[in-house]
Amino acid sequence: MIMNQVYLFLIFIANGIIIGILFDFFRILRKSFKTSDFITYFEDLLFWILTGFSILYFIFVFNNGEIRLFMFLGIAVGITLYMLIFSSVFIKINVTIITFFKKIFIKVFEIILIPFKFIKKMFFKPISFIFINIRKSFTNLYNNFIKITKKHKKIENNVKN
Repeated sequence: MIMNQVYLFLIFIANGIIIGILFDFFRILRKSFKTSDFITYFEDLLFWILTGFSILYFIFVFNNGEIRLFMFLGIAVGITLYMLIFSSVFIKINVTIITFFKKIFIKVFEIILIPFKFIKKMFFKPISFIFINIRKSFTNLYNNFIKITKKHKKIENNVKN
């Protein structure tokens, strides 16, 4: 009986460590990528849903759905141990890895975009230049038309008077 409870206590310490890793996973995402408040709220909700499922899964699989106080104590011990011993190293290593791959991805993406920048410069610049000049021409025509109509109205008013 007591060995079964010690075994369950150790299982729930492991569950606490898993919850700590999950918590750090979301912390790593926030440190590595800028997120909006909406995404942060969604991540928090997802964290709590996954944590709840994890705890319920462990309770049903390892203790047939019976809830005991020492299980939650084991989870708290597991989270505390993980946060005190492994958390800072885990976050630092993973943020470094993600930052490294992010830089590589950005460089590869920039290299892939080089031909498209060339195409834009060679084809779209002249086309945009043509459209800009056409727009300027129409703007000048419109302004001239307005000036002529104003002069015409002045002449009409002078003739009527």
